[in-house]
Amino acid sequence: MAPGRKRKPGKRYACGKRTRQETERDAMSVAIDARRRHFGVTAKQAKDERLGTALGRLAFRELISETQYQAGVAFAELSRQHHAVCGLPSPSPRSIAGLLVNEGIFGASPSEPVQEVIERVKRRFNAATDALDACDREQRMSGGRHPTLLVYRLICADEDAINWPEEDIGNLRVALNALVRLFRM
Repeated sequence: MAPGRKRKPGKRYACGKRTRQETERDAMSVAIDARRRHFGVTAKQAKDERLGTALGRLAFRELISETQYQAGVAFAELSRQHHAVCGLPSPSPRSIAGLLVNEGIFGASPSEPVQEVIERVKRRFNAATDALDACDREQRMSGGRHPTLLVYRLICADEDAINWPEEDIGNLRVALNALVRLFRM
């Protein structure tokens, strides 16, 4: 018997290396087990991609509607595009490698975006922030935090909102509804 630890079960290439499918399955099983423990869901529910973000977890728990979730995802993508075309750093980089790519240090596209694309993204982002500012003005007398702050903390900074008070969730819904109207969803 060879010294060392036992081999993991699974299909292997002729050289003895495990197949890619087996290693991906192992990685997914670790993520699914972590989601099951952390969020208290079943194995089938843990495969739901919405559990990967704070916004998605609110949609998963049905604290926001599916349309509001889609509007939040659209705003997140718009915010990411705006940061990229303006040369701004990501508000919450997922990894050092992602930060290096975003800053153009490693693996970034060498070409600059076209000016009309930059202007279009800036116009759309300004329209979205104007809609959120209007929500702040409308909700200034309500309890809880401002809708713009809640959207930023939930979508851009990926802050977990499960324990937010009901007033904040209500203000977040108001902001997401404004984005639904803006994006015509």
